[in-house]
Amino acid sequence: MDGVGCGLAGRRPVLLPRIGDLATLQARLSRTLLLPSPSARLAERIDELAATRAGAVAAHGAELRRIERDLHDGAQAHLVALSMRRGLARRAYDHDPASGRALLDAAQDQAEEALAQLRHVVRGIHPPVLTDRGLVGAVRALAAGSGLEVSVTVHGTAGGPGDSADGARPPAAVEAAAYFAVAEGLTNAARHSGARRASVALERADGLLLVRIRDEGRGGADENEGTGLLGIRRRVAALDGTVRLTSPVGGPTVVEVELPCVW
Repeated sequence: MDGVGCGLAGRRPVLLPRIGDLATLQARLSRTLLLPSPSARLAERIDELAATRAGAVAAHGAELRRIERDLHDGAQAHLVALSMRRGLARRAYDHDPASGRALLDAAQDQAEEALAQLRHVVRGIHPPVLTDRGLVGAVRALAAGSGLEVSVTVHGTAGGPGDSADGARPPAAVEAAAYFAVAEGLTNAARHSGARRASVALERADGLLLVRIRDEGRGGADENEGTGLLGIRRRVAALDGTVRLTSPVGGPTVVEVELPCVW
């Protein structure tokens, strides 16, 4: 009607100039009605944080049980055997020096095995290589020792203890989560994929640390089999990050980790 009136009667349009404003108003109203309310978003966020906290607590409990098991079955057993051999050596040394020396040699081997077990436990908590060489250096060390041909590419960070162009480093928890994600991804690739090559990409972008592990194996990986990826997912979720697994039959298998990180 506004258009007809303008054409026949020569009047100035009234509604036509307002169509854009009306459309904007309708869009805002629709957005307000369709989007969840602030209280609903807050409740959703609380539920999400409660779930990630529960996962972090479960992962922490599993980690403590693993450490306890490693100490009990490894270092503690070696230390008990060391104590017994030392006692036998002391008793045998006076009347049979050769036997005493042999027992002392065995005790020395036992001590070295106990130290190796303790180093293994420490690496499982926070690998010293992270402290010494930074995330990029630690990942390159993992790649070199994986048994696969692994290429490591870095974007937005620099190698060495600083790990970034400005000399800053990610927080220790973020470094550890990224390191263990790479370790788990390369371990799974070496054990199960049948691949000979893999790649690791690290990227710093938009307040995120991005980690991508890819292997050219047979694919078909299932995160419900075993606890490795589940543990990584819980560790990453505790830092408000995400983990995505893509593994079609025939490959490739890709694990992508995003960790919020401002450094």
